[in-house]
Amino acid sequence: MKDFLKAIKRFSSRAFAKSLDFIEIVGNKLPHPATLFFLLAVAVMILSWFSAVFGVSAEHPVDGTIITVNNLISGDGFRWIYTNIIVNFLKFPPLGYVLVVMVGIGVAEGSGLFTVMIRSLVLSSPPKLVTGAIVTAGLISHLASEAGYVVLIPLGAMIFHALGRHPMAGLAAAFCGVSGGFGANFFIGSIDPILAGISETAARMIIPNMVVNPAVNYYFMFFSSFLVIIIGTWVTEKIVEPRLGKYTGTAEKLPIEQLTPIEKKGLRWAGYGLLVTLALLALSVVPSWGIFRDPQTGSVLHSPFFQGIIIGILLMFFIPGLIYGIVVGTIKNDKHVAKHITQSMASMGGYIVLVFFAAQFVYFFNYSNLGIIVAIKGAQGLQSIGLTGVMLIVAFVFLSAFINMFMGSASAKWAIMAPVFIPMLMLIDPPYHPGLTQAAFRIGDSVTNLITPMMSYFALIVTFAQKYDEKYGIGTIISTMIPYTVMLTLFWVAMLVIWMLFGIPLGPDGPIFMN
Repeated sequence: MKDFLKAIKRFSSRAFAKSLDFIEIVGNKLPHPATLFFLLAVAVMILSWFSAVFGVSAEHPVDGTIITVNNLISGDGFRWIYTNIIVNFLKFPPLGYVLVVMVGIGVAEGSGLFTVMIRSLVLSSPPKLVTGAIVTAGLISHLASEAGYVVLIPLGAMIFHALGRHPMAGLAAAFCGVSGGFGANFFIGSIDPILAGISETAARMIIPNMVVNPAVNYYFMFFSSFLVIIIGTWVTEKIVEPRLGKYTGTAEKLPIEQLTPIEKKGLRWAGYGLLVTLALLALSVVPSWGIFRDPQTGSVLHSPFFQGIIIGILLMFFIPGLIYGIVVGTIKNDKHVAKHITQSMASMGGYIVLVFFAAQFVYFFNYSNLGIIVAIKGAQGLQSIGLTGVMLIVAFVFLSAFINMFMGSASAKWAIMAPVFIPMLMLIDPPYHPGLTQAAFRIGDSVTNLITPMMSYFALIVTFAQKYDEKYGIGTIISTMIPYTVMLTLFWVAMLVIWMLFGIPLGPDGPIFMN
């Protein structure tokens, strides 16, 4: 019997290793995301010609009009392409949203505020709460572009090692918060306007004036943070750390830098600045006389406040970052402010290139009418087989998780998936709000971040691990992180199901169903 079990274990290990090799091979063969979007745009052109030749059409379920395909490989199509390439790029919502937010994030990150916040949270926690503090810091690190991966993950390993615990457990806890909890946060970060902008563009295939604000998932995201912290802490202490055992490596215990008095002072004054900013924003919308309420109806949800929420987010980063920089001396004049913003914008070069091609694909798809036709046909197909309701959304979570194994960029995946699935789920009965589809995507995109070699920082994680043991490799990281993926998937999907059954709004102006 023992020999039989050993044989099964060896077979399972080989099968698992081969599946990982397959994922890595397929993922590495994928072109750069910008090239992928260019090829997809060309594919849409060819498909529009093919569909127009065969007279593909669909009846709009709302007004009964017959929708036909606009052929992009035609005189009208080429004229539209030639005159709209620049327009497509400039009006693509995620471009403006993220560049504006990066003004504030650039100041907060360049001044050193983000790094000090993470260190303060982890270092000030009692030893019993260190694991939870590291996972929490990982969630908060989403506000910065690289602080979580570059600063927190090695810091988590270092702290565990200093406390006499296995450094890989600290690395895993940090990795869980930073990457596994990507769809959760206590604050709205730079990824939220990107995803909401893509969702809004997709939703406008059905409702031309549809608005999806960046806070559309905020309530769900906020409570998901507690779920990720609890699951991340429990898995680390009850599964991962006992499995790793006692660390017997020879890595030197490095001293952990405590916050200096000037850093503490800067952090304190940055906190005051944030409180004042939040108070002023609240005064603009909470009282009945608030200047950012809708002047005609007095509404809060459909008001200038939420229409311009990006500016509010910018201020919540910019003002505390500016104050911190002035106090600690990283910002001494306006040139330093401009320098931090410039460096932040420079890091977005690759994103801007990606957006140029992604915008062409999305708007080619919209102009051709292929998107709405696929959505109508898909919605009818789902209803004909009875796949609606909770099971449909759960299936979409698993589809997103599977696709994430082969394609790392969240915004690139969503730019491909949103134009198909958001209109489709808006057209079934009952119709789902784009915010729900986006929330389901974020869960699927998060849970497999921990085990896919396609995640852009995966190689860096392996490098951090090898500081403690040269034998650690991709297989080590994935085997360590699988328990997090399994537990997060089970409990996060269960939470989404409960959210749907009780009809709880996902965020401001983010109902489960369309009105």
